[in-house]
Amino acid sequence: MSTFVLALDQGTTSSRAIVFKKDGSLVSSAQQEFPQIFPSPGHVEHDPEAIWSSQLSTARQAIAKAGIAPNQVAALGVTNQRETTVVWDKATGKPVANAIVWQSRITAPVCEALKAQGLEELFRGNTGLVLDPYFSGTKLKYLLDTVPGLRARAERGDVLFGTIDSFLIWRLTGGRLHITDPSNASRTLLFNIHTLSWDDELLRALDVPRAMLPEVRQSSEVYGEIDASLLGARIPIAGIAGDQQAALFGQAGFELGAAKNTYGTGCFLLLNTGSAAVRSPHGLLTTVGWTVGGKTTYCLEGAVFIAGAAVQWVRDGLKAIASSQEIERLAGSVADSGGVYVVPAFVGMGAPHWDPYARGLIIGLTRDTTIGHIARATVESMAYQTRDVLDVMQREAGVKLSSLKVDGGAAANNALLQFQADLLDVTVRRPVVAETTALGAAYLAGLAVGYWSGQDDVAHNWALERAFEPSMPSEQRERLYRGWTKAASRALNWVEP
Repeated sequence: MSTFVLALDQGTTSSRAIVFKKDGSLVSSAQQEFPQIFPSPGHVEHDPEAIWSSQLSTARQAIAKAGIAPNQVAALGVTNQRETTVVWDKATGKPVANAIVWQSRITAPVCEALKAQGLEELFRGNTGLVLDPYFSGTKLKYLLDTVPGLRARAERGDVLFGTIDSFLIWRLTGGRLHITDPSNASRTLLFNIHTLSWDDELLRALDVPRAMLPEVRQSSEVYGEIDASLLGARIPIAGIAGDQQAALFGQAGFELGAAKNTYGTGCFLLLNTGSAAVRSPHGLLTTVGWTVGGKTTYCLEGAVFIAGAAVQWVRDGLKAIASSQEIERLAGSVADSGGVYVVPAFVGMGAPHWDPYARGLIIGLTRDTTIGHIARATVESMAYQTRDVLDVMQREAGVKLSSLKVDGGAAANNALLQFQADLLDVTVRRPVVAETTALGAAYLAGLAVGYWSGQDDVAHNWALERAFEPSMPSEQRERLYRGWTKAASRALNWVEP
């Protein structure tokens, strides 16, 4: 009987489930958006129950659309929005509050207080991260400090903390497994990436009880089985990775120096640095890529908070388009951006600036400016922010990339990828299977159960759909980028702390 692998891809704005077969091609998929909650400017929340119900629904739909029986699924892998923070009751499984989303700036004061205590270097050295509201640790501290009685419950072991992977797996197994993997743990500000364990010094600094933390397992191993009542079979859960690390794995980025950029809600550029955790003095993150077969792979990462989410803003905020796919047509209605720049710092700016007080702006407007110019500048902002990161990354890693693999929803936009190639002066390579985040989770799960024999088997599946070659004159490239740099500098430090 033919068997398949199911990947759950729990993202920031939607939950997806995809069934893959042996050659890495997509058999079926299902996707469902869920509400974004904005309690105050710069603060973003999700309802964990909406995440759970949408993810379970899409898993059932994907299996049904594939026309297969649940017992034909050889393994399930989970990938997820990484730093989003959930706390739930151990006895009932009910969340104690809304999840605080990775985009949220609500803990900027917590980060400032930790810096004032002189703890920045401790966190940087042990976790590879910067002290920024982006990460889970300060979000967890905020919940413990603000939800009445929560810290006492946490100290008794009555409530559990997890990133979205932990929450989903806890639910999928009927509360039998409270686990995560190093790629997700390395995004919490609580995990020592050198010892690969929860760090007591960091736990004390953030006043987080160890009793509420998940067990850290490898990114690829059989952890347990899904409760049969949920999907109709006891499917092994065998792979976990944060979305960006999963995308690099799905792109077969196993070699030292391999790089990819994902154009999703945000933009995330990862560079494989092998067994070395390379320290970045200029605003990049050092993170765990994955742990497979007892070996840990590290990456340098540049995190851009708002990329595809800016297109959603054109759709939902400006109401200039009815669907996100229409942005390419609207942006193509003008020959260029007409000197307009959009800096989408809606929730501050990530790498390499790390300014939670930055805010979005549109600059360069004239009487000739149309909504087409604004749409084009919005799309181009993804490419500009990617160059910001890649320039730093190449300097710090001591490599010059000859090409960049890309994926994510906005990677379907040909005009964006051509502009990206022009702006970077490197070839941009888009794979046949664009769903590389889900594919990476599928590969991790399939490897654990022997569905794929090894990483060479996985690498053999990668296939090029289209290459975008740079063609822009260097003078034009640098003139455009100087304009972006000037525009971005205007957005920094806008909100007073």
